[in-house]
Amino acid sequence: MSDLAPTTGGAAVHTDGDNRYKAVQNKLKTLGKAMDMAHNELEALLRGMRMNAQRAEGLAVEIANAELDRKFIEMTNQVAVALGGAAVEVQKLNETAQEVSGLAHDARRTHARLYEGLDTVRSGRKERTPKPGFFAH
Repeated sequence: MSDLAPTTGGAAVHTDGDNRYKAVQNKLKTLGKAMDMAHNELEALLRGMRMNAQRAEGLAVEIANAELDRKFIEMTNQVAVALGGAAVEVQKLNETAQEVSGLAHDARRTHARLYEGLDTVRSGRKERTPKPGFFAH
């Protein structure tokens, strides 16, 4: 069996209507962290799948050397091939998780560069300021 266990803290980002600067920064940070965690877990899964595929191949050779029924050799080889194919797909998923993580971190930095100054000014005022989009009408 696998040593991997589902995590409860891995939920990415709650999608609410809060688009204030600090809320968006927090959501992007949480998304980036979740993708980093997914990358780490997928790396472990990938290593395990590759190891199990190699073990299955070795087992198929041992079954053949023991001159057992051919169907057992074929079934064991099919397991090895299936694990290898699944590992290829996990690798693709892992690459996607890495890409999304990088994009989330980049988006957070860009968002901070563009809006941190405005948030500082707005947060420092004692008067209320219009919500975004107020002047668009």
